[in-house]
Amino acid sequence: MVPTVSSGAPIAPIAAHNLLVFLLQVSLLLLLALALGRLATRFGMPAVVGELFVGVILGPSFLAHVAPGLHTWLFPADAEQFHLLDAVGQIGVLLLVGLTGIHMDMKLVRRRGVTAAGVSLGGLIVPLGLGIGAGFLLPRTLVPEGTDITVFALFLGVAMCVSAIPVIAKTLMDMKLLHRNIGQLTLTAGMIDDAFGWFMLSIVSAMAVNAVSTGTVLVSLAYLTVIAVFALTVGRPLARRAFQLTARSEEAGPTVATAAVLILLASAGTHALGLEAVIGAFVCGMLIGSAGKVEPAKLAPLRTVVLSGFAPIFFATAGLRMDLTALVRPEVLLSGLAVLTIAIVGKFLGAYAGARLSRLNRWEALALGAGLNARGVIEVVVAMVGLRLGILGVEAYTIVVLVAIVTSLMAPPILRIAMARVEQTAEERLREAEHQAWTRHSPSGTEPIL
Repeated sequence: MVPTVSSGAPIAPIAAHNLLVFLLQVSLLLLLALALGRLATRFGMPAVVGELFVGVILGPSFLAHVAPGLHTWLFPADAEQFHLLDAVGQIGVLLLVGLTGIHMDMKLVRRRGVTAAGVSLGGLIVPLGLGIGAGFLLPRTLVPEGTDITVFALFLGVAMCVSAIPVIAKTLMDMKLLHRNIGQLTLTAGMIDDAFGWFMLSIVSAMAVNAVSTGTVLVSLAYLTVIAVFALTVGRPLARRAFQLTARSEEAGPTVATAAVLILLASAGTHALGLEAVIGAFVCGMLIGSAGKVEPAKLAPLRTVVLSGFAPIFFATAGLRMDLTALVRPEVLLSGLAVLTIAIVGKFLGAYAGARLSRLNRWEALALGAGLNARGVIEVVVAMVGLRLGILGVEAYTIVVLVAIVTSLMAPPILRIAMARVEQTAEERLREAEHQAWTRHSPSGTEPIL
């Protein structure tokens, strides 16, 4: 029962114990994210790889078994307590995706949009089809009682075709590939994948709750169209005017605050429409970047806080809901390996074929396949939706989470191998010089170039 507050009475502040636990949670997550992130970079991996492992170590997969008393005290089974971490993490990932959108080269997107669409189409159709087929072939013990097998299969197909824009963005930043054409194409294709994925998720979710109708499909499509039209007609001049006003101040504060407000408002807008909040953040970031009135040096403080503080907490928190111990059962493990293989092969083959048909060379196609293969926390969010609606059981949820972790860990080494064989163009060197403006005036001067 939710407690009520009498009219005019002030709402009590957070309890002392809850605040203590929250502060310890954030401190420990950030400390381990920093330590494991640095360790990952020493082994030639992006920091995000280490950050994703933090939640696995502190969550049900490890700490709950090694020190159950400590785990229960530090991460109690209290929804309100956990939601405090969720709130911090959500702000971090939305600002991260917004910053990524700011760095998008819209000229390249317009020039190579057909290529990105081709890559995205291949990366959608193949894994979607394979995932649906796998859903019908998996043991029925993995399908919750009362769940229609068709709904289960469609949901698994959706889970196989999504990509994780937050993980892709952080990986490209860590590897200093965001200025490369392949990095830009990967993000553009990933955004198309995500939009389609959330559109399909809304349909499958409606099927799980009640019969899907033509109206459900048309409404979802209409919302995506409204977002695009609003961004091009109202959003662009609004962003330009906002940063014209902040440019009058020599301090970075107004620019940082304006960018954060616009990104979070756009996220709230798409979330209110029933779409994923990251779509609004990414679109808003692109509008800010294309407004042409933003001084990169003034946004450098926001980038530092997001990449060094908020984003690591988000990636670390993602693993706290994962329980990989369910994989000790042979049936679950074999099914998990089969689904993992299908997910990896389907995404790689689809993206690779789309890239080759778009006349990219094999190394560029391989890099695109590796980047789009990272499912990351978006896959975890999709899995949580399935668990909440009863489409997935604990075992199937664990399998989907396994796919999210492994594909995110696979992307960086394959990207490094492929991109080492893709020659940097003059356009990319120019874009890299522009990105360096973000760190040239950083207080530490040691931030990695995007």
